[in-house]
Amino acid sequence: MPVSDSSRPVELADGAVAIGGRPVLRGIDLVVETGEFVALLGANGSGKSTLVRALTGLRPLARGDLRLFGTPFDQFHQWERIGFVPQRSGAASGVPASVREVVSSGRLARRRLLRPLGAADRRAVDDAIALVGLTERVGDGVGTLSGGQQQRVLIARALAGDPELFFLDEPTAGVDLHHQQVLADALAALKARGSTVVLVAHELGPLAPLVDRAVVMRDGRVSYDGPQVGAAGGDHDHGHHHDVRRRDHVPHVASPLDPA
Repeated sequence: MPVSDSSRPVELADGAVAIGGRPVLRGIDLVVETGEFVALLGANGSGKSTLVRALTGLRPLARGDLRLFGTPFDQFHQWERIGFVPQRSGAASGVPASVREVVSSGRLARRRLLRPLGAADRRAVDDAIALVGLTERVGDGVGTLSGGQQQRVLIARALAGDPELFFLDEPTAGVDLHHQQVLADALAALKARGSTVVLVAHELGPLAPLVDRAVVMRDGRVSYDGPQVGAAGGDHDHGHHHDVRRRDHVPHVASPLDPA
């Protein structure tokens, strides 16, 4: 088990997750240091999105020790320090709302219930919207935006809360290259602020230069954890996957509680 360090945003030792009795993750050890930009890579069904949901408390662990900022998960209450960006399917959510209204909801963790937005809240919202390049669409309904723009709204909502740790679940999925580059620019500015980022991706594309460390998932386990390898560019992580598949001999998961 890794030695606990209160400066580490994420520490998970021997993590396991089962869904409906079916094992999904087993034996996961993961540490994320302050200021790191970590990419969770892997094929569909490899467990990368499930791992992010476990780290954010959206999916319970069947086994393992999880600490956020050095605090055991069951004692952690400082959720304003964490931002989560889901896939864009949650941006419009069927309720008519403007870009500003959706982004403003990201300030809820920073203010008391029913308390109106103060000057600091409004500045944070405006700054977040500007960072993702949507100032000109601030009054438009989120449902009228393209998929890439909706994804940027979700990132701005997380940014508005001014968290220290960001989790992003496949932000470039189904997004064209232009919007992928806009997202990359926004995340580059986020990285420059010193924020810690954990990004789930199938392909990195324009995000590849931002990544400090790659964690590759396969069959519910971590099959590689280290620097990116392979050619730079849009297929950066594909070279990574091929290299891992040649070297990885981890068997399929049988049970989340079986001995390793």
